[in-house]
Amino acid sequence: MTDLRRRRRPHLVSTPVRKKGVVTIPQEIREQLDLQEGDQLVVAVEDGRIILTPASVIPDDQAWFWTPAWQAKEQEVDEAIADGERGEVFEDGEDFLRSLADDAGLDLGEIKNRADV
Repeated sequence: MTDLRRRRRPHLVSTPVRKKGVVTIPQEIREQLDLQEGDQLVVAVEDGRIILTPASVIPDDQAWFWTPAWQAKEQEVDEAIADGERGEVFEDGEDFLRSLADDAGLDLGEIKNRADV
């Protein structure tokens, strides 16, 4: 007698298409892909299949700008400008670089030599 083993198929998940083409992405898949309400998906058809791909409306190299910490800094600056604060103004680039070097505790001459400025 031949030993017949049951082959396990990958777990397939199905979901119905409802009115107006609404489809619910199962929770386990949303969690796996970190999909949140309002996230955008690119929809394509390939070889008779519907392909949904998470789309980032913010380029990955600019995501830092939208972090809560950075947005808090932006808000702080916006409020300071609205209150009429102006910040420090420099006469030229040399004064600006000197100020940055002083704030960082670095020697401006060495910085300029390294940067070939």
